[in-house]
Amino acid sequence: MPDAPCARIGAYAVYATSRRTPLGVPCAGTISGGLPVVRVGVIGGGQLARMMIPPAVNLGIDLRVLAETEGMAASLAATAVGDYHDVETVLAFARDVDVITFDHEHVPQDVLHALVDAGVPVHPGPDALLFAQDKLLMRQKLSDLGLPVPAWARVETEDELQDFLDANGGHAVVKTPRGGYDGKGVRVVSAAHEASDWFTTLAEHGAQDALLVEEFVDFRRELAQLSARRPSGELVLWPVVESIQRDGVCAEVLAPAPGSAGRIADVAAQIAADVATGLGVTGVFAVELFETQDDRLLINELAMRPHNSGHWTQDGSTTSQFEQHLRAVLDLPLGATGCTEPHTVMVNILGGPADGALADRYSSALGAHPTAKIHNYGKDPRPGRKVGHVNASGSRLDVVAYEARAAAAFFQN
Repeated sequence: MPDAPCARIGAYAVYATSRRTPLGVPCAGTISGGLPVVRVGVIGGGQLARMMIPPAVNLGIDLRVLAETEGMAASLAATAVGDYHDVETVLAFARDVDVITFDHEHVPQDVLHALVDAGVPVHPGPDALLFAQDKLLMRQKLSDLGLPVPAWARVETEDELQDFLDANGGHAVVKTPRGGYDGKGVRVVSAAHEASDWFTTLAEHGAQDALLVEEFVDFRRELAQLSARRPSGELVLWPVVESIQRDGVCAEVLAPAPGSAGRIADVAAQIAADVATGLGVTGVFAVELFETQDDRLLINELAMRPHNSGHWTQDGSTTSQFEQHLRAVLDLPLGATGCTEPHTVMVNILGGPADGALADRYSSALGAHPTAKIHNYGKDPRPGRKVGHVNASGSRLDVVAYEARAAAAFFQN
């Protein structure tokens, strides 16, 4: 029999006999009524951490954020500001929380391992995050697992890149292995010299000694499979969605992906399950996929955190990705992932109004589109920046898409 309860969320109890429970969650403190409270620490103060705040409040979780700078999107929960590259800063932050998770995948491996060595539960763990941090390692691991990926190679010289181009139709996609996102660090080339500046930069800085080159995939559309896995092994999946990109940035998400029921959904689900178990992923994660012209699904990218392709779940699913992520990292039973309406469309607000005043547009947008749900990230508008998104749900995809796009348009210029 456990000595004392640590926390209770719904009908599910977590008990502690010492500092840490059988699930690895310590009793961190108490609330005013004397009930223990669980503290989740998030490294990174961006919009993903911001959107974890409402479900944390609902679940009675004390959410704490280590923000990079003052005034970031998650400032409402920022209890510390500091450099996530610094081991001592992160360890000091972790002393007051029960589990560490992330707003992004950029925390260095030495910092992650220092947390693990200190006995802090980290989800996802460093061994899994490694494959989200380094695209070359990701491609090698996925290939070793026999998962479907584009033809690829590690290239260290222009000659090696040209050899790949010659063998793959004269066009290819070159990527920097680390640090790229939203189209950054990605370049389509038809001649090796078009990446010569990248080779020069790598040689000068010595941070990376190779580039990743992949075949230029002739795809019909881009899909994403959002899933969640808890440390004890339970895995749940949301419906596969279609992601529409503009200038390398996700602009819209259609949930579920039109025409995906049956084989596409089954294949996407199996790929996600294989990724989760093969890489040991915990928490919410997304597998971005190409649906090719010849009806294959190929893995494009991995994200081991809540993801832009899952923002629709806030208003269109029984359990949002942000609530699910908190459940998963605490090893609590995962929530249902069904759709609350036949269709949900998410439209990103990119850049924002030129005058910078998103809130000034609320009255017009909400009045014209009362069924649309607006999510503001609290970020200063600038060209290309994700400053918010709009969700709309309903029974007809064309109507839902119109509502989401029209509401978002109020904030675009």
